[in-house]
Amino acid sequence: MSTKFRATTLALAVGVALGTAPLYAAAEEAAKEEKIERIAVVGTRSAPRSISDSPVPIDIVGGDELGKSGSSDMLDMLQSAVPSFSVRAQPISDAATLIRPVNLRGLSSDSTLILLNGKRRHRASVIAFQGGGVNDGAQGADISVIPSIGLKQVEVLRDGASAQYGSDAIAGVMNFVLKDDADGGSLSVKQGEYFEGDGASTVIAGNIGMPFTDDGFVNLSFQYKNADATSRSIQRPDAQGLADEGNQFIQNPAQIWGAPEIKDDITLFGNVGLDLGNDKEFYMFGNYSERDVEGGFYYRNPQNRGSVYAGLYRDLNGEFVKRPDEDDFPDLAELWDEAPGTLLVGDIDPGLSNSCPNDILVGDNVLNNPRYTDEVLNNPNCFSMNQVMPGGYTPRFGGNITDTSLTIGTKGDINSGFLKDWYFDVSGIVGRSESSFYLNNSLNPSLGIDIENPELTQTSFKTGKYIQLEKTFNFDLVRGFDIGLDDELNFATGVEWREESFEIVAGEEASWKAGAYADQGFNIGSHGFKGFGPESAGENVRRNMAAYIDVEAYLTEDFLVGGAVRFENFSSFGSTTNYKLTAQYQINDAFSVRGSHSTGFRAPTVGQANVVNTQTSIVDGNLIQTFTSPPTDVIPQFYGASELSPEESISFAVGAVLELGDFFMTLDYYNIEVTDRIAQSSQITVNPNDYAALRELGVKNPELISAVTFFQNSFDTTTQGLDIVANYSMELMGGDTQLSLAWNYNDTTVDKFDSATTSLGKVRRLEDGLPENRGTFTVAQSWDNISMFIRANYFGEYYATHADDTSEWGSEYADSAFTFDAEVSYFMSDSVTLTAGANNLLDQKAQKLKDGTAGVLGAVYYESGPFDFNGGYYYVKATYNF
Repeated sequence: MSTKFRATTLALAVGVALGTAPLYAAAEEAAKEEKIERIAVVGTRSAPRSISDSPVPIDIVGGDELGKSGSSDMLDMLQSAVPSFSVRAQPISDAATLIRPVNLRGLSSDSTLILLNGKRRHRASVIAFQGGGVNDGAQGADISVIPSIGLKQVEVLRDGASAQYGSDAIAGVMNFVLKDDADGGSLSVKQGEYFEGDGASTVIAGNIGMPFTDDGFVNLSFQYKNADATSRSIQRPDAQGLADEGNQFIQNPAQIWGAPEIKDDITLFGNVGLDLGNDKEFYMFGNYSERDVEGGFYYRNPQNRGSVYAGLYRDLNGEFVKRPDEDDFPDLAELWDEAPGTLLVGDIDPGLSNSCPNDILVGDNVLNNPRYTDEVLNNPNCFSMNQVMPGGYTPRFGGNITDTSLTIGTKGDINSGFLKDWYFDVSGIVGRSESSFYLNNSLNPSLGIDIENPELTQTSFKTGKYIQLEKTFNFDLVRGFDIGLDDELNFATGVEWREESFEIVAGEEASWKAGAYADQGFNIGSHGFKGFGPESAGENVRRNMAAYIDVEAYLTEDFLVGGAVRFENFSSFGSTTNYKLTAQYQINDAFSVRGSHSTGFRAPTVGQANVVNTQTSIVDGNLIQTFTSPPTDVIPQFYGASELSPEESISFAVGAVLELGDFFMTLDYYNIEVTDRIAQSSQITVNPNDYAALRELGVKNPELISAVTFFQNSFDTTTQGLDIVANYSMELMGGDTQLSLAWNYNDTTVDKFDSATTSLGKVRRLEDGLPENRGTFTVAQSWDNISMFIRANYFGEYYATHADDTSEWGSEYADSAFTFDAEVSYFMSDSVTLTAGANNLLDQKAQKLKDGTAGVLGAVYYESGPFDFNGGYYYVKATYNF
């Protein structure tokens, strides 16, 4: 089978399978002119191959197909096109709000390798500390920066591929292929908002292709976006109770659940190619992307938020405790049920005889308590945080995300020397992701307040940065050998060198400093997201070298087999060797079977091994301050942590392909066993009995740390599932009709877990947090001047959890649901297209919180659901093609 024929078949098969008429037409024209590019297709290092001839399952989605969505976020577009791919909203999820993690086949986002034009894409600097169960602690690539207008197609390899591509390819590989046109282009403007009347967004995007001398191209794309925040909130009962008691400073709602605000989201992509002659070419591509994102946090109640408003008690040993022991404080035991505690009052000069009170019991409204007025407000030596924020406060967490990359390389035929007749590809890649965090509307209580002008007390903090930097060098060789088989044996080999660094940059001093009042029980650092201190700042680096061999051959005209082996050595934990075997047998012209077996691995990221973070978490419905540090640090070691090791996997897959005229169908079963899965531990309570021991180990103010988490090799899991993809094209109603069905069944079982660091609730989220069944059915119709589609989306039952709580409080199994998307386009001319559409056309509501938890934190719906809890969204779009 010739290279030209295979490449032509690939393009034609993609066009037919997905109903993308422009791609089909382009492929047909190319076939006529016999001008087929020699490109790499994900999953093979041989010549391009039809998806029906591939021994592993591949979804190929055209750039135009991706654009058929109300969302401008690549993540949501892919979820509509690939059922085994999932992503959810992250309304109050720490840094995961800024860069949302994704899942392929139910595995974490860093178990899917991301490629751009076939080259490894750097991972994001954000670690998903509250990533919704499956993604807790994941650090994957930021796919959202890639604009659909700049894409030729997306190739999704749904099979383990560590032996071919290295670390992270346990679930599969996603290859984003940029446009390479040397002429023409398009410009589009999209405007939309949710049915509720909020979340309005405007997206302006453009693409242009230009010649680069007579033998090359420059293709440039941009996208600019702004999106307003949403709110699906009700007033919290505790905040409403304070308002009813006369506190006039309570906001309504006090806490917001919704999509974050996105400002000045700009992304620029460029793709350059040049024919150098002598069967060689130069290529270069890269991007610059930047955006500002801001979302909400949890509400801090001005009556009972410990270490800010509510006081700590001293026991008989003089130690701080967060709740009095009845044996030590029998006189307060009866009062405990009537009031959450005492008011936390700062003493500016503890040496004065008129020391500040520490026994003002917080009643229904402390602002009305005469003792608060007389002994705090009117005492220049005393203060409380109620003077600055009398209605409590809800911090606003945000960040500036900057993503840049550049790949430069050359490839072609070697025409002389000892490597004559080999095809080579040599490239260098640099990728960088920077996340600069800030926290507004918060306090560092340990610094006290501005006594003269409380309103001038600092409430905004720059909390520091995470920087991920990756450098990669590749040298690949491919050659066909005639060994007497039906076709040449394809032999590929290569080496890779990679350096990955993760840097923590300290925040401003006020965001992390332990002020003068820390010893009086006031919280240290900007409350909600403590800034990174000098002790946390620094850069950690890891390097690795890899070498691989990849062979593929047709043993007969109908029987394709392949194998790959890859050795990789890491400077941090040593070496690993993985292999892959594939086979595809064409039983007849219409039916073929295929299968694969592979081993894989995922190295712990440098960030996971070294990250430091302090955030506010929910456990059993209560807010606690959680400290995350490297597993090799003092506190994690005290609570049983050990150094991270790689995840390892064993995968099996079998499938079948049926092609009957205009009907195309694939069915693939997969089984993935992963041992030593890396995840963030559940919150481990810092016991008051441990304070003394922790101080001896050098931990300062352990009484101000409610809980600790760290990364561990915590799980062994087995994930199995079934993918079904079917397409049928026909003529109907005087036009062309495409029917498309895609279904994914996915089941994960936790075979073993560390009960000391992992709650049962976390295990249940891993097993059932994503629907077992997910499917789409699309009907697309096109005429000369009009095209339209309607898509039904099915989401099966799943385990719904409230907020980021890893306990079983506020959780239940949610019902299955259908949503519908629709779009219609009118082609005014060859150049101008007008489009209108809606996602979740019937405004299907997300699962409401169960009785007893509804409204507890101001929420109405579980935000952990598989589809957007913001409801229906409509949009209009105008496109100009030239």
